[in-house]
Amino acid sequence: MGGGSATRVRRLTSAPRAAWAYVRRAPGTFVWLAILLVTSVVGRHLAPDLLTDVLGDRSTNLHHLAEDPVRVLITSAFWLAGGSWITYFVVYNVFHVPAERWLGTLRWLGVVVIAHVGATYVSEGVLYWAIQHGRAPESAVDTLDYGVSYALAGVVAVLTYRIAAPWRYAYLAGVLVFYAVPLLGGVTFTDIGHLTAAFLGLACYPLVRARPGVWDPIAAARVIDRRVRRRG
Repeated sequence: MGGGSATRVRRLTSAPRAAWAYVRRAPGTFVWLAILLVTSVVGRHLAPDLLTDVLGDRSTNLHHLAEDPVRVLITSAFWLAGGSWITYFVVYNVFHVPAERWLGTLRWLGVVVIAHVGATYVSEGVLYWAIQHGRAPESAVDTLDYGVSYALAGVVAVLTYRIAAPWRYAYLAGVLVFYAVPLLGGVTFTDIGHLTAAFLGLACYPLVRARPGVWDPIAAARVIDRRVRRRG
């Protein structure tokens, strides 16, 4: 076997090991993605009326938060509210994977839970206020509210502390603008929830301040450049 063929064989055999090593470093993220894949496939094969019933049973609306909060807070995070699973696979690898690797699975999960639960209660609290003051109909107590976006917003925000200054300030500004701009138009309770989740992610600083490994984009670019030069 020639040298080129042997190299290709080694690359093919090493690829699965590299992929498994990548997954093992962020187990929580990939278990979550696997569950989301299953529920996404199930959702596509359910009749629209049945899917609405299934999602309604898992919705963190005011009715369910009053009667069975723990169940719906958990189950609502295993269904996607818009967007394809592939899109979320990319987004999870961009944000959740580095966050879990940096913080460790338990701390990462802590940020996820704080953002998801906290933003849900704040946003539904705003909706409750709107109902009580005649700004929303009584039927809004059963509004569908599910998905992973609050947890994602919290993780996106907490990664601010992973980036070295002064780059972190530009990143932080981008995060706040991204989640605040929707509030300038027609405000919805989910828009409030997303911004709240971002603030809760930033409030998780006590969970992350002792974690090493601040990422410097310039230093990372130099490392990549050296590797490219060596291979060239």
